[in-house]
Amino acid sequence: QYETDCAWGKSGFSYYRKKMIREVESKTKGRMNKTIGDLTRELSALRTGRASIHFLDNITVDYYGVPTPLNQIATLHVPDPSLITVQPWEVSQIESIQKAILASNLGLTPSNDGKIVRIPIPSLTEERRLVLAKHVGKFAEEHRTAIRNIRRDANEEIKRLIKEKEISEDMGYTGLERIQKVTNECIRQIDNLATSKEKEISEV
Repeated sequence: QYETDCAWGKSGFSYYRKKMIREVESKTKGRMNKTIGDLTRELSALRTGRASIHFLDNITVDYYGVPTPLNQIATLHVPDPSLITVQPWEVSQIESIQKAILASNLGLTPSNDGKIVRIPIPSLTEERRLVLAKHVGKFAEEHRTAIRNIRRDANEEIKRLIKEKEISEDMGYTGLERIQKVTNECIRQIDNLATSKEKEISEV
């Protein structure tokens, strides 16, 4: 339940006016959550020295002429921290799968025995760790900027509602405060994601 009493007090404004602010906040949360989801996927696909099937999230295979995500034509598994296996649902696709992995920018060298593709994950060099850490920082800052841009859009919408007297100034200022709280929480989540990934890079 929306915290009407707590947030707005006995303002005397109609439900419709309160609803306009709720809609701005809800839309803002949705956009910010999508941004965090995008960062989560990008960091998951960033190759470290610990095997993860998410390394292959962005790989597509030529499946009978149709570019198809690898996980839609094969079963991916991590039998140990330094190996990924890919079991094609159709053995005839094994060469196409190996070719797609080799063509990626992940620096992986797959092999196959005619039934399963095996992808060894090499240990990270110190130079590679530094490069990955820079990528993490870059991704995180890009998404912080995206969050702040979403906040700007929400603030501008609330200020427009105030200017056009769709809502009172008090109601608008409370809305701005709530948008800032949502922004702060999303920035905190981005910081945590980046810190966790940097820790993973330094440990493996």
